[in-house]
Amino acid sequence: MNILILGGTRFVGRHLAEAALVRGHRVSLFNRGTSDPHPAIDAESLRGDRDGNLAALRGRSWDAVIDTSGYVPRVVRASADLLAPRVGHYTFISTVSVYGPVTPGSLVDERAPLQTVDDDTREDYLDPEVYGGLKRLCERAVEARMPDRVLIPRLSLVVGPLDPTDRFTYWPTRVARGGAVLAFDRPDRPIVPFIDARDAARWIVAGLEAGRTGVFNVGGKTGVTIGEVLETCRIVGGAPDASWVWVNEAFLAQHGVGPWLELPLWVPRERDSLAGLDSSKAVGAGLERRPLAETVRDLLTWDRSRPASVTRRAGLAADREAALLEQWRLPRNDPR
Repeated sequence: MNILILGGTRFVGRHLAEAALVRGHRVSLFNRGTSDPHPAIDAESLRGDRDGNLAALRGRSWDAVIDTSGYVPRVVRASADLLAPRVGHYTFISTVSVYGPVTPGSLVDERAPLQTVDDDTREDYLDPEVYGGLKRLCERAVEARMPDRVLIPRLSLVVGPLDPTDRFTYWPTRVARGGAVLAFDRPDRPIVPFIDARDAARWIVAGLEAGRTGVFNVGGKTGVTIGEVLETCRIVGGAPDASWVWVNEAFLAQHGVGPWLELPLWVPRERDSLAGLDSSKAVGAGLERRPLAETVRDLLTWDRSRPASVTRRAGLAADREAALLEQWRLPRNDPR
């Protein structure tokens, strides 16, 4: 197949490109060339900008397109309008952030309530209050232009090598340093299901090969706990002296610890509506998820290959963690 990827040089897009190439497809990457101008993969590079410069796509046709970089409805509509008569199948990479609030612990499948945005001209997609609603409008824009030809994988937290956010990478790298590790809540606390980008990519490429359409949650196994993650990191990272200091959520909130970015994987219980994310529909359609230990091992290998000068974008700084641990150990915070 000839496959066009809108994006394709950073994280999920890069794994999608590699999965397609491994399966023998021809790949074209359309992007601005800013993230990685010369990716070391055997793919055609098409330069342009989704917001106003689609010239490189005109006069071309592909069997399928994978849209990894659609966030603004206006921009997605423009790409979809151009490509609708030129492609047979369209995959729009979406997010579980499209789902509205649900009662923590409830099942979140593809029929769950969705976020809404009243003004579809809004473009501030970095605002978490509208991000999910705008992605839902992007989904609708593609569906309207290519009915019955669209696959919409709604991805959960995506992890693995090349992840620029460090939202999961923090834990394997922190545990590998050893010593007392500040951990949130309690070891049996379930976390938002996460999925290795390579597993998601493999399933998506297989889906477009099969002409699969419709909406699918594409996430990890439910019920994985933070304790399980930390223990796996300790074993894989070879850090027998690492130990966990379980700090309650009230203390974290009192000291202004930010969920997700400052303390990755932690979402306060009252806001953790996606812990019950159900990906059984995708599993029934062939989604396979590798062992956690494999993801942790490969993350550590990749992270150690990065330059020492790279700024980690998530996680507690060492001095911040030490100060919080010292505060927690004061007598008034003694959990006993």
